[in-house]
Amino acid sequence: MRENRLIPRPTQGGRATLSEPALFRVLVTSTFFEPGFRGGGPVRSVAHILDAASPGVAPILVTRDRDMGATEAYPGLSGQWVDRGRARIFYLSRRQPRQWYRLWRELRATRFDLLYVNSLWAPMSLVPVLAARLGLLRAERVMVAPRGECSPGALSLKSGRKRLFVKGWRRVLRSLSVEFHASTEAEAADIRRIFPWATVRINANQTALPPEPAPVPALSSATPGPLRLVFVGRIAAMKNLALAVEALTLVRQPVVLDVYGPIEDAAYWRRCEALLAALPPNVRAEYHGSVAPSAVVGVLADHDALVLPTLGENFGHVIAESLAGSCPVLCSDRTPWNSILGDGGGAVIPEFTASAWAAEIERWAGLTPEQRRAARIAAADAYRSWRADSVRVTILDLMSELAHQR
Repeated sequence: MRENRLIPRPTQGGRATLSEPALFRVLVTSTFFEPGFRGGGPVRSVAHILDAASPGVAPILVTRDRDMGATEAYPGLSGQWVDRGRARIFYLSRRQPRQWYRLWRELRATRFDLLYVNSLWAPMSLVPVLAARLGLLRAERVMVAPRGECSPGALSLKSGRKRLFVKGWRRVLRSLSVEFHASTEAEAADIRRIFPWATVRINANQTALPPEPAPVPALSSATPGPLRLVFVGRIAAMKNLALAVEALTLVRQPVVLDVYGPIEDAAYWRRCEALLAALPPNVRAEYHGSVAPSAVVGVLADHDALVLPTLGENFGHVIAESLAGSCPVLCSDRTPWNSILGDGGGAVIPEFTASAWAAEIERWAGLTPEQRRAARIAAADAYRSWRADSVRVTILDLMSELAHQR
């Protein structure tokens, strides 16, 4: 029988006090977290994992003290412990050795049942895994959530560097009997291609689900305006905005494209800007910067379709948000949403060519107002169906159950 131990719970000032008995203690690391949002879907996935965990799970999260791309820390949070329900969060400045040392001393006092890191090769994953390997952190089990980093699309970016890294990192992970968290069977297969010996736990990626879609408004005009497309996501090669813009250079019907998202890769954005400058007169495009998570569904609801030529998603939060906003999705086949989109939520384009994407955009631009409204209703219905079947058990509860079966 597992002993019911007490764990230290640091106070806002950093001093430790004894908490209520905890059955399953988890140390979670994630490069970015709330109040930031530019890190995209993983931020929301980790938030849900913390918030939805059962009372028997006692999580501690260590994250950076600033948002992706930010030069300044969140006001008043750097080096601080913060309560979030039953979870405790430490906001770490990577350039403050004193914060590292103080954090290590407090974490060292606890024997964790699970170390759960988000990313295969981010520093916020490498450091704690190596610390566990060297005995500087005490964790009975280690789990890595690659968050799509093992997909062929992700591995194709900076592939030489990643291959070299994985060659040495395999030995460290295997020596710790590391387990992996995959969101789908397809992601599990991607992980096993790189780590054939791996134990992979499949647990559907989750998020705080958007509410039921609002009724689709009645038609206000029988004359179709230009097709209103929207892109919402990080401006980086993985999201593949450049392909959508390149496709629009081949489109002959009127189209509007609104682009939202943080610029993660400045060089990639310069490439996108050059393509945007070459768009024909029938296509209007505008970059609007980042959008707060609370406003995403509303932004999507104002458009006829989300365009997402992504190279790979282990979940695709923006797809759920788009369908919740009754906005169909024109998407690559590198997401878990293929059947839902193919059955009425939008369209799946398997080819990564400008001509293929241009042909699909032309088809949507030629729809009548009645057909566009019908597509919006179908997208909302697809979301309701998916939402009703979505999994509610988090990966931390799954690992807790497995631990108690041993």
